[in-house]
Amino acid sequence: MFKKDIPASTRSKVKSSVQRGLRQRFVEAHPGFEPFIEEILPKKAQLDAVKLPDKCTLYTIASTPLFFQPLDGPPLPHLRLVHAYPSALPTVQIDRGAIRFVLSGAALMAPGLTSAGGQLPDAEHKLEKGDVVAVMAEGKETACLVGALCVGTEEIKSKGKGVAIDEGHYLGDGLWRLVLD
Repeated sequence: MFKKDIPASTRSKVKSSVQRGLRQRFVEAHPGFEPFIEEILPKKAQLDAVKLPDKCTLYTIASTPLFFQPLDGPPLPHLRLVHAYPSALPTVQIDRGAIRFVLSGAALMAPGLTSAGGQLPDAEHKLEKGDVVAVMAEGKETACLVGALCVGTEEIKSKGKGVAIDEGHYLGDGLWRLVLD
C-alpha cells in the first residue's frame, strides 16, 4: 500500500465534531481499542489530518501517527499504535520464511500462515474475510504488518494456498518512514 516514500503532504486540524465521528468509527471498526481510546485519542487533544497519496488520510496527534483511512474504507491502525496496544487486534503469525517477502511489500500468502512456524486462530476464534489483523512474525515480538484478510482463516487452513492479505501497512514502508515534524 505504501511501498514508496511518502512526499511532504498537507496537514490540517480536524474539527471536534469530525474528531468525534472518527473516534466512533475507529472503535466500531476495531473494538479491541475501545478500552484504550481515551489514551489514544483524548477528547481535548488536537487531531491533525495529513493528506497522503492514493486518496488516503493519516490522522495524528502531536506528530504521532494513530490511524489512516483510505477514501473508500474504514480507519486502519498505524503499526506504531498496534505496537503500543498489541492485544487490541486479532493476530496471526507468519513463519520465518515469509518475513522477507512481507517486509518487501509482497502480498501475504497462505503458506506463510499454514506452515510449521505460522499460526492461525482455532475454529472457535476464526476470523472472517475483511477482518483487520496484526501479523506477527515467528521469533519476533512486535507486529510486522497490519491489513485486512482477503479470505477467512478457516478457508486459509483448508486451501493452504492463495493470497491471505494483499495489501497493508508493514514495517519499513513509506507510511512507517514518514517523518511528521
